Amino acid sequence: MKRKIATQIAWQFLGKAYVWGGDDPLRGFDCSGFVIELLKSVGVLPRRGDWTAAGLWSKYKKQRVAEPYEGCLAFWRASAAKNSRIVHVEFCLDDVHSIGASGGGSTTLTVQDAIDGNAYIKVRPIRSRKHLAGYADPFH
Repeated sequence: MKRKIATQIAWQFLGKAYVWGGDDPLRGFDCSGFVIELLKSVGVLPRRGDWTAAGLWSKYKKQRVAEPYEGCLAFWRASAAKNSRIVHVEFCLDDVHSIGASGGGSTTLTVQDAIDGNAYIKVRPIRSRKHLAGYADPFH
């Protein structure tokens, strides 16, 4: 049930601005801020606490899965190297698509920056982004 509710909540943020360091539905989200909001909203993460994409990868290492499905988190590395750091996370809608805050970076600090950079919460095929590291199921 929590998985389905998190998915419903995720859809409500479609089009919301990407803002670096953002974890606020009114001001905007970065990738981990968006995922954290989804997981906190259904009680999977504690109300207090903040994690980066790399921190979530580490937190859910025992819950990693081979293939994506609804509610999984998809993670990406900075490069193709296996030891390269985790730099991005999104929420899987199914086995093909994820929703996440993307298109911005450390210079995307305002909604206007997001507009100028085409940075927002969007749905994309999971495998359309390079350097996919893997998946984890935070609901498991």
